[in-house]
Amino acid sequence: MVAETFIRVSPAIELFVAYTGEAAGSCPLLVVHGGPDWDHTYLRDPLMELADRHNLIFPDLRGCGRSTRGLPDDHYTPAAATDDLVALLDTLGGRPADVLGFSYGGFLAQRLALAAPGRVRRLVIASSAVLPVPPDAYDGWAERDRRRAAEAAIWSDPRLSGPDLTRAAALAGAEADVWRPEALDAYRERLSHVRFSAEWARPWRAGTLPPARPDRAPERLAALGLPILLLHGRQDMTFPAAMAEEGAELIPSARAVVLDEAGHMTHVDQPDRWLAAVAAFLA
Repeated sequence: MVAETFIRVSPAIELFVAYTGEAAGSCPLLVVHGGPDWDHTYLRDPLMELADRHNLIFPDLRGCGRSTRGLPDDHYTPAAATDDLVALLDTLGGRPADVLGFSYGGFLAQRLALAAPGRVRRLVIASSAVLPVPPDAYDGWAERDRRRAAEAAIWSDPRLSGPDLTRAAALAGAEADVWRPEALDAYRERLSHVRFSAEWARPWRAGTLPPARPDRAPERLAALGLPILLLHGRQDMTFPAAMAEEGAELIPSARAVVLDEAGHMTHVDQPDRWLAAVAAFLA
């Protein structure tokens, strides 16, 4: 059973939060979605299967889903979103939590661990990166070029704007995000339920959105000694899988799990194996 509420994390910001009931003896699991102009719902499946072991907490970031929108563009920053998450954990009782950050949310999860290290027990960085993506990382991968072309065309279409643009880009990018063709129809159906926004897209397209990945992330995360899982799909077309393995080599407390036959939406391509990796790490 999922309950839903709004939690005020600052005078101007309310976050919409979906959560499950408290599992006896469990550590809460805070799930930070990506996009960022998506909501959290595309991550519920298969994570809901952990509800008997964890109190799952799914917030929509500021400007996303049903959380506060309509802010000035300079209020959409990784630092501000991280402050929201720290305040959310404070409001929920201050207990240490496990944190799973997906894609852009993986950057925010790293920032959260660095900003409030005593609040994070274990960290899952899923389909994201602790290292910058080299400009030549995907050179020569013609299949990626083919699959990403449709989304690139959407972003350059002057007839689209606002949430319609974000939704169209997500749907056009489905073939690049999901590797297995047989998983595409269900993924597109999942996308049809996402409440897209375009709040973060404005500063991103204007070139004013600050970088999300923390500076010197491997070095700083290593200093925390925090258990970290770098969970990735081998065919990820957004962040190269080799970067997860390289990141694990740089952070002694981290390990990488890279799943074959899986793209950026690894939890869609390989839900059972992805969930098993998360569950084993958090156990």
